[in-house]
Order: sequence, then structure tokens, then C-alpha cells
Amino acid sequence: MRAKAIVRIRIVTAGVLLIAVILIGRLYDLQVRKGEAYQEKGEQQYVHTVTELFDRGDIYFTSKNDELFAAATIEPGYVLAVNPKHIADPSKVYEALSAVVPLDREDFLVQANKKDRTYVEIKQKLDEATADKISALDLYGVQLYKTQWRAYGGDTLAARTIGFVGYSGDTLHGLYGLERYYDNVLLRDDKHLSVNFFAEIFGNVSDALYDVRPKEEGDVVTSIEPTVAQMLDRTLEDTKEKWGSKVTGGIIINPKDGSIYALSIAPSFNLNDRSGVGIDRFNNPLVESVYEMGSIIKPLTMAAGIDAGAVTPTSTYYDPGCRELDDFTFCNYDGRGRGTVPMQEVLNQSLNTGVAYVVEAMGKDRFRDYFTKLKLGSETGIDLPGEVHGLVNNLQSPRDIEYATASFGQGIAMTPIETVRALATLANGGTLITPHIAKEIRYENGETHEVSFPPGERVYSEETSETITRMLVTVVDEALAGGTVALPCYSVAAKTGTAQIADHDNGGYYGDKYLHSFFGYFPAYDPQFLIFLYTVEPQDVRYASQTLTEPFMSLVRFLINYYDIPPDR
Repeated sequence: MRAKAIVRIRIVTAGVLLIAVILIGRLYDLQVRKGEAYQEKGEQQYVHTVTELFDRGDIYFTSKNDELFAAATIEPGYVLAVNPKHIADPSKVYEALSAVVPLDREDFLVQANKKDRTYVEIKQKLDEATADKISALDLYGVQLYKTQWRAYGGDTLAARTIGFVGYSGDTLHGLYGLERYYDNVLLRDDKHLSVNFFAEIFGNVSDALYDVRPKEEGDVVTSIEPTVAQMLDRTLEDTKEKWGSKVTGGIIINPKDGSIYALSIAPSFNLNDRSGVGIDRFNNPLVESVYEMGSIIKPLTMAAGIDAGAVTPTSTYYDPGCRELDDFTFCNYDGRGRGTVPMQEVLNQSLNTGVAYVVEAMGKDRFRDYFTKLKLGSETGIDLPGEVHGLVNNLQSPRDIEYATASFGQGIAMTPIETVRALATLANGGTLITPHIAKEIRYENGETHEVSFPPGERVYSEETSETITRMLVTVVDEALAGGTVALPCYSVAAKTGTAQIADHDNGGYYGDKYLHSFFGYFPAYDPQFLIFLYTVEPQDVRYASQTLTEPFMSLVRFLINYYDIPPDR
């Protein structure tokens, strides 16, 4: 019995293997040997893909007067196609069409002479006026089909923030930016339908065949102000071009509630024409890349020292110019000692030894506690895809040198948006915010969801926030560009940052590569705006005060005039 069972098993196994070999051979014959032929037959049957049913929710900019402007919407139009079997004289048809719409003669003649085809697309995305002119020509064999496509009203405006749609499998989805983050809200039921001769013969396909996904669909209204965003884009492009930087970025945010007015990166790209643009241009370094930010971190350290009661603006220390900790020497930017100086001068002159003293005065454990409460090293929750967290593991080290360098923004790395969240605590009375771009979601069922967040954890007291603000106003009034850029009628609090860029291949830092950063807020004691700027590897220049002071102050003056902000002093 056992022997017979083994024989039966072997016979069944052999049969299964034989069937598998036959199927593989058949698939090979269909897909490899005859694949092109079958594909060609399929294309000959194919007439058109009806895309008028393509739909997607809109994304809006919001002006200062609460007017909405389309950032991403659906644009209706037409596809121009030909049926080569019905075109007797392709040259004559080309001459007629080219008088209305630009066409490549050689390419058109190649397409129009494919006599085995019944449908060949010649031009996509024609507007209605152009389609009307073509229709009036009444050319036999020339076809126009309604279609819809995704259109971006701002072209390059806030391109990396808005993002765009593209195919994921056989469905259009958001691939980057807000398009991706809010894809589930913006996505509509995909009711594309291929029409061929068989469909024409057997009639219309029932709507019941469509895959209907029950979900909440709506439009996204953002807090991005289009004129402000345009001004930021122009400023970033000009700065990048002037200094030959690799990347220049900026954020303009309300430091009280986290609403973002503008968030952008240069170089940018045109959302409506992405041909030839590398994929790296689509990513958003403001949320996806980390940097050692340099001296703009010093106000956070100073605020921690003040809040802990370790120092006051008038406290003094002895500045030797350079110090050694754990066999590592660090210096002020110029290596020069200044003797006995007060804490205000630590910020005015951006002294590395000064903020290292603050850490010693408060103790590295309390310093670490403050930076932990600032959530450095964690994501902000901004409504953009791909956000990464900062790298602050050095704050767990037992070595004193790690805390000293962290105090002036080296050895720890954060995303720009993470940095902005921390810096906003200095401006808003000491609490964390949640940066966000969406202002409200307007659902198709008529409901509207306003996007807002409760105040976050308190990091500094209101008194500390006011104290550090006064110190940063003094930086602008007396130290920044020698006080020449201060505005007599407006209080502006600001700080520059120059950081060496780490050499990950050889260790240490490059001697000639820098990241420049700049942040500030105004009106300083009741701030409506916080501006953050940075530029990576500017050429032939050392300090951020040289590259970013004028762009920052230009944006300040623009916002004051555009929003008609009253003087505060």
C-alpha cells in the first residue's frame, strides 16, 4: 500500500510539473515571442481614454483679505487626435492644423501615416478657444475629445510645498507636498474608462462597474499668502544666485499659532512643466534634511540660562577667546578674547565661549532638559510628507564638550521647520507651536473643519521670553551691521548664524564650507511674523550677516508695508 501511494504521489507531482511547464511555455510565447504583435493589435483597437471624469479636490492659497486663489485645481480642455485611416492627405491636414496650434511637421506626418491605427494623439491640453478653431476647420479624420488635467495656478510658486500628482500604479495620486499629504482628502473616485470598438458595439458600461471608495472628500484651504509666498520665492532665488549657494530656503510663520504664510526652497521648478527636472528638486529640505544651524541656537541657550536663574542679561563672565574641554579646543569666530563681558554682548558679538559659560552656570543636565522640552530631535507634525527628526544624540553624552558645542549650534542637527518651532518659543511667551499649512478642510458634504492646535508645552516663562526678546532687539539696534539696518519705528528681534559644515567622509568640519542662517520676529513684543532663512555653501563669503541680513530686512519692510502694520515704538 505504501509503495502504491508513493507511485500515485509521483504521478500527480509529474502531472502538475508538466502543466506548469506548458503554462510557462504558453506565457513565454504570448508575452515574449508574440508580445509586440499582440500589443500592436491592442493599440489598433484602442480609440481613446475618456478623462473628463478625472476629478480631484482643489488646493487654495489665502490672501491677506481671506480671498481664495487656486494653487492646484482641475483644468478642462481637449485632446487633439487623428484617425489616420480617414486622412487622405496628411500634409494638407498639417497645414490647416498648424495655423491654429504649433505642431512639429515631421512628427505629425509620422503619426498621421500610421494607417493601421484608428486613434493617434497629436496634442494634449488644448483650451476651449483653440479647440473651437480646430472644430471650425471641419477636417475629416481629426478628432477632439474632452479631457481634464491637474493645473497649478502659481507655476513655480511654493512648488515644493504644493507638490504635484502623478501615477502610482494606474491611478493618479499626490506624489509630493500637500498633494501627497492630503491625498486621501483630495482624491476622487477614479472613473476613467477606456473606449474601444467593442465598447461602442455593446453599449455604455454601467456606473456600477466603477470602484467607489467611501471616504471624506474635500478641498484644502491653506494659510499660504500668495503675494508673501511670491516675495519669499523671489528673495530666495536672488540670494541663491548672488552667492552661488547650493540651496537657499525660507519660512515665514505666525509664531503664536503656527500658521505658515510662506515656505519655499530655491532652486524651484514649474509645477505645470516638470520636464527635465531632477527628482532631487521635488524633495523639500525644510522638512526632509537636517543641518547644524550654528549661532541662531544661542538665543535658545541664553533663554534656558535666564529661565533657570543661572544668568541675567547683565551677568558677566571672562572671555578668553578659546577654551579646552575634554582635550578639544573651541574658540570664538575670530579666536579673540574680550575679557570680562556681559551676557548681552554674548549675543551682540555671538561669542561661543559665552554660551558655553551659560551651560556651565546652569549645569549640563538642566541644559539638556530645556532642549528636550524644545523637542529638538523630534518631528513637528507639520502637514507635509517625509518629515524627519533632528539628530541630538550628543546631548546624551557624558562629555562636557558636546554640551558646549551644542550651545552654539554645532554637533546637533535639526530640520529647518524643527528649528523654527523651537525659535518661536522666544517670540510667543515660551510655548511650543505646531507648524501647519492647512487652514481648513472644506468637505463636499458641506462641512468645514478648521485646522488649529492647542498651545503646546511651556518651555520658558513669559518673563524669560520678554527678556530674551529685549536682548535680541538690542542685537538688531546696536550690533547687526553696526545698527545701520535697525528700523526706528519698529522693534525687530533677530540673530544670525554661521555654522561649519561637517565632513562626513573624513570627520571634523570643512574649513571653507558654511551654512548661513538668520531668524527674527516682529513687532518684537507682539510678533505677527517670524522669518527664518538659510543658505548652504555660499561662495566667497564667510558670515551670515553678509549674506542674509539684507534679504531678511527686505522681507521685514515688505511685510510691514503689505500688512500695514502700525509702528510699535
